[in-house]
Formats: sequence, C-alpha cells, structure tokens
Amino acid sequence: MSVLPSVAVVILNWNGRSFLEKFLPSVCGSTYGNLQLYVADNASTDDSVAFVREKFPQVSIIQNPTNDGFAGGYNMALQHVKADIYVLLNQDVEVEPGWIEPVVAQMVRDHHVAACQPKLRFYHNKQEFEYAGAAGGWMDILGYTFCRGRILYTTELDEGQYNDAQDIFWATGAALFIRSACFHEVGGFDASFFAHMEEVDLCWRLKRAGYRICYCPDSIVYHVGGGSLPQGNPRKLYLNFRNNLMMLWKNLHPADRWIVLSQRFFLDLLAAVKSLVAGKPADMKAIFKAYMDYRRWRRTYKLSSDRLPQKRLLELSGVFHGIMIWRYYFLNRKTFGTLEK
Repeated sequence: MSVLPSVAVVILNWNGRSFLEKFLPSVCGSTYGNLQLYVADNASTDDSVAFVREKFPQVSIIQNPTNDGFAGGYNMALQHVKADIYVLLNQDVEVEPGWIEPVVAQMVRDHHVAACQPKLRFYHNKQEFEYAGAAGGWMDILGYTFCRGRILYTTELDEGQYNDAQDIFWATGAALFIRSACFHEVGGFDASFFAHMEEVDLCWRLKRAGYRICYCPDSIVYHVGGGSLPQGNPRKLYLNFRNNLMMLWKNLHPADRWIVLSQRFFLDLLAAVKSLVAGKPADMKAIFKAYMDYRRWRRTYKLSSDRLPQKRLLELSGVFHGIMIWRYYFLNRKTFGTLEK
C-alpha cells in the first residue's frame, strides 16, 4: 500500500485578518489525508496571528521577524516546514474540499514534475479565469508573461477550452504546488524580487534543471486577486518591469540575452511614452525607476554564480514562438486560442 506524500499548505499572511476569516475555513475543510496547515505571518501589524490561534488551533503559526515580501517571506517560512510537497497558497483564495488530491496524483505519476498549479478562477465571477494564473502560465520570445485564459488584462470565461493537463512555462504563486526537494535544490525564490515574477523565475530555473511544470485542470480554486497591490498601482508596475528584466538577465541563454533585452528596451520605452500620453506620469516614472534599479542590480549580480544548465528559450515548453503584445494590440488576438492564428 502506497503512502500518501506529505503535503503542507503554507499561507503567507500580511495584515490579512479579513481574508483569513473568510477563506481559511475552506482550506481547513480540505480532505487530503496527509496534510499540515500553516499560516506564515510576515510581521503583520493587525491581529491576524491572535485570530488564527484562537479560531483555528489546528493551523500552525510561523512568525517571520520582518516583512520581506512574497519571495523572502516564503524563503524564511519554508525553513520551518517539513513535507514532501509544499502548497504555497495566497491568503485570498477559496478552495474546494478535494482540491489537493488531483494535483498530487498528477505529480506522483511523474517525478520529473517539480511544480504544478490548479485551475484559477475569479472569486467574484466563478466562471471566469483569474488574472494571476488562469489555466497555466506561458511566456513569449521576448519574456512577456501571460496565461492560457488571460492575456494582458483580457480574461476568458471557462467554457472547458483548457481542460487538458499540459506542460506550462510557469505555475502561479497564488496556488503553487512544488516538491520541497526541488524548491531547495534550485535555491528557492530570489529574495531580491520581493514580490511579482518570483514564481516565474523559480519555474524557469526548475526547467533549466530538467524538471517539468504542469497544469492540473481537475483542481479548481477561486482567487480574489490584488490583495496586496491592486492592478494599476505604480509600485506593482515597477516590480513587474524590474523583476522581469532581472529574470531575463539571469535565465536567458547568452546567445539570446542581448537581442531579447535590446528589443525589450525599445518596447518598454514605448510603454513609458504611452503612459505619459495617457495621463499616467506615475506609471512612466515607475518604468524608468525599474530600469535604473535593474541596471544598478546588474552591476552587482554575477552570472558566473549560476550553476544551472543553460537552455535556449525556444527549447522549453510553455513558450509562445511569437511576440504576444504584437498579436494582442495590432492583430486583435485577445485570447490564447487565437494567438497563433
């Protein structure tokens, strides 16, 4: 008789009392047979920790001494968690009782699967895919990220069009199943990212190490989204641009690095000008600041410290062999299924 892999669901919390009160009961209702539940608190100033201790005594508490964001917070917290599979779950996610079993079963079938995500739907419209992960993360040849079911700010209704389990490029950090051994093998999250794109960077490094990243349509979770930084926030824009550039510099094959980054500079400059013309000077400043801080970071980052195998982007699964923003804006391809037409 096979033993179920041990699973630890770890919810990173920062001042999320209202989210925990609303969504933690659904997580506690999970039916998986070998399960531990944790709330990892990122130095909250509200009464989150006291609330969980009183209302959910079956949930273990990990208290980080400082708020080092999503990346640093999970790196600290997971030092205290022993399990075969970590499930990194956002505090604003509702789950169904049997949400864990299908994903674990998919991972057990192939030990080359290092990470996997369930289907992400929007909590406030439960038939619509949710921005942060939808039906699995992809990347185009210039490093722009998008999802099956969500391209830029266009999300699709779930009509069963993505009910096939498949390899993807990156799995959402909102509900990330990952083998603990694989997480630590590649060094966990890059703490310098703080928040945004850290899960894409992690999945890219896992793929370079020879692992698969997968999507499991038989598990569905419901995500509110924007719980820490809402869409349209200049700080979020800054982190997305800066971290994307850092990720590309770290992970691109030397033969791809300069051509991709030079094209990105031109397109990102256009995005900054577009923000100014649209009356959003704060967004333009965020993009320029992202580039300045990226260049400052690049002066100190040593590519030679990265010992993972180098792989060309087009050799990896989950990569769209075209430029997503060109298809989206100029060819009016707004859904994943129409991108290649």
